[in-house]
Amino acid sequence: MSREQTAETHARILDVAGRLFRERGFDGIGVADLMKSAGLTHGAFYNHFESKNALAGEASEQVLRKTTSAWADIVDSGNGGFESFITTYLSEAHRDEPGRGCLIAALGADVARQEPTVRRSFTAALRPMIDFMARHVAGRTKAAQRERALVTLATLVGTVVLARAVDDTALSGQVLQAARVALKRASTTES
Repeated sequence: MSREQTAETHARILDVAGRLFRERGFDGIGVADLMKSAGLTHGAFYNHFESKNALAGEASEQVLRKTTSAWADIVDSGNGGFESFITTYLSEAHRDEPGRGCLIAALGADVARQEPTVRRSFTAALRPMIDFMARHVAGRTKAAQRERALVTLATLVGTVVLARAVDDTALSGQVLQAARVALKRASTTES
């Protein structure tokens, strides 16, 4: 197998792992099923990763990097800026597709129970997300923008977690709508 093929296979495993971990949790899928979903054998796993935790850390980092890039694309598209991002994040589509959505909303509580290497990878990839938010929220100072960014991110994630947790579609929609309105209002108010 060439280096290029090895890199493509590695990337495919990360993509599949990122989706399946978000859908089922870190402990909700084993290495054998994950590799089968990637079209590979269980034995090939160890050619790419030393452990499932190593995969979990690398997949989390990759998903968070891609998410931050996707967020920037939404904001920079010229179709509503940061408010468009809020609408997209707090949408029914995002709520209903955890395997394609934000890793933090899907796995935040799960990450807290993982080994330090996974948590370190998660934290490293989270910092650019916070910086992204700080560049796009209102605030008179950098410190005020960072504080608003942390509150905004926590509100976004918590809203999606709650909207996914309830078994009442109407209540879930109300949770999303209330947060959309509150965050859009807050995003234009200076601190």
